[in-house]
Amino acid sequence: MPSPSERQPIKITSEDLAGVTVPETAIVSPSPSSIGTKSYGTITEAAEQFVPVTEEKGSILLQGWFYLGVAGLLGAIAGWGICEPGFVDGGKLEHWGNIWMVPLILMIMSLGFGISESIVERSAQKAVLRGVLSLPLGLIFGFLFYFIANIIYSLALKICYEAGAQSYRNPAVWLARGIAWMVFGAAGGVVYGIVGQSSKKGTYGVLGGMLGAGIGGFIFDPIAMLTHGAALSRAVGFALVGVATGVGMGLVESALKDRWLYVMAGPLAGKQFILYKSQTNIGSRQDSDIYLFKDPNILPQHAVIQIIGARVQLRATGPTFWAGQPVHSRVLQDGDLLQIGRYSFRYKEKHRS
Repeated sequence: MPSPSERQPIKITSEDLAGVTVPETAIVSPSPSSIGTKSYGTITEAAEQFVPVTEEKGSILLQGWFYLGVAGLLGAIAGWGICEPGFVDGGKLEHWGNIWMVPLILMIMSLGFGISESIVERSAQKAVLRGVLSLPLGLIFGFLFYFIANIIYSLALKICYEAGAQSYRNPAVWLARGIAWMVFGAAGGVVYGIVGQSSKKGTYGVLGGMLGAGIGGFIFDPIAMLTHGAALSRAVGFALVGVATGVGMGLVESALKDRWLYVMAGPLAGKQFILYKSQTNIGSRQDSDIYLFKDPNILPQHAVIQIIGARVQLRATGPTFWAGQPVHSRVLQDGDLLQIGRYSFRYKEKHRS
């Protein structure tokens, strides 16, 4: 039993505190095996363990103008190859090759435009669904727009002939064809917007398609003069129209976008996801608007981006980082850095004057 004198309170003076020393924290050097190793970080790490991601060089295969251009090229060549054996130069329009060539080219080009983005995003499910929708739409719009284009071309040729341009060597005739073929590009853009479930995407597709197809149509007759062969000239001409239509759609879409996510790191580095919809779903489900694959830590529906007027709201249901800090909800601002699993995004928006 302690005596009363032993229960006196302990007194610590300032002199006592001055003599206290704190040991230095040990500095842990990185192990040799970790030097030079690329790390994306993980979504299970604490915020203070967040590893900033260095921007990776993107592949040209993920650029919209490239994969849409390839889709247009392959679609045009495929349609031409199917119908060329049944095409008769100077023959009656009743011959099946003459009737089907342009509509079939438009149908297969529309199919390519509809599924190309899903293919580069590795979403087979979305590609199949869009392909099933694109084929009938492409066929219907192919014949409809072909009919409209023929009317426009006939009227334009009549104007050219009355003005004295009566040879396909005259640039006025080239212009007439270019104007008429702008209708073909519009058809591809319409299908592109429908399967993408966005009127804005369709508008950009129509504008870009008209621009590209108009250029392709304008150079079609000069190509025919250079190739000196009916079948070859059609093959080269339609191929260039297909490429120009797809490239035009991709370039116009990129130029007119106002809000988008740019993938800085991960399997889709270099890809930009334009935020067309009022709600964009992000997750590991293949039918997600932004499908993130090759990461088991990403939830089927991991996050959603909602556009409400001028506000862009991120809502995360799975682990998500903003500038290295865990975030569940945030109004996005231009330049924000987001990380979901091994994917790193930069949110961008076009500045309005």
